[in-house]
Amino acid sequence: MIKKTFLGLLAFSFFAVSCSSDDDNNTSTTSDLTLNLQGLEALGSDYVYEGWIIVNGQPVSTGTFTSVTFPQTFPVNTEQLDNATTFVLSIEPAVDPDPAPADTKILVGDFNGTIATVNTDIVGDFSNASGAFFLRTPTDEMGMNNGNDENGVWFGTPGMPPTPNFVLPTLPAGWAYEGWVVGDSGPLSTGVFTAFNSADNAAPFSGPAGGPPVPGEDFFENAPTGETFPLDVRGRTVVISVEPVPDDSPAPFVLKPLVGTAGNETAPATHSLGANLGSLPIGSVTRN
Repeated sequence: MIKKTFLGLLAFSFFAVSCSSDDDNNTSTTSDLTLNLQGLEALGSDYVYEGWIIVNGQPVSTGTFTSVTFPQTFPVNTEQLDNATTFVLSIEPAVDPDPAPADTKILVGDFNGTIATVNTDIVGDFSNASGAFFLRTPTDEMGMNNGNDENGVWFGTPGMPPTPNFVLPTLPAGWAYEGWVVGDSGPLSTGVFTAFNSADNAAPFSGPAGGPPVPGEDFFENAPTGETFPLDVRGRTVVISVEPVPDDSPAPFVLKPLVGTAGNETAPATHSLGANLGSLPIGSVTRN
């Protein structure tokens, strides 16, 4: 489990020197905090969502939840809620001995009167997201091009060596990018990465030769159930997601800022990834 720290929240910053808990709500007058959020997905059994309000620079928990059906209302200490400046939503371990918020903060918004409009800006600004990929199989045996470049996908511009071409933000602690190709049985991971100019963290399907210094994957070996390798990538959907760290799910997380379709041409042709901003959760938080 990652060591949790509470880092700066974009235009404002604070440190989790101490955190108030819901115990305060049991001995004081409470008011309602209503969450009306869209686009969240259910987490695995090991994790929950947790809301926080920022009061005098300190995080105060407003409670945890697992359902992604909204609206949901939580009782919060009235004085603290009246003095809150910001709402933050994080992903926390279901069994969590640390009272401070985790690094995996997914939504944030400042209160304007009684309402805070929340978005994923705390993860990154994806408004100009773009990128491209090419089809090539550099991990084929002995690194030879055997006329099978349709069996690999790599993110960047082809060359010697390939170069990255993502327009994506550097992610804060608690988050990482992951590439995907949608196969016959579902999404196949191409690996997790935080840097665009180096290989990703794994090559479970690639051949024996080394890959280039960009994220990507060849689909030659260890075909999952329901897949036939080598996989022809042409015509398939290619996705870049943003994943929480740690991540207990083998499927892509809800944040998918880039999506594209592989064309028929192999390298040196490239295929575009377009912004998929509709995948980013949003919503509002109201204090009554």
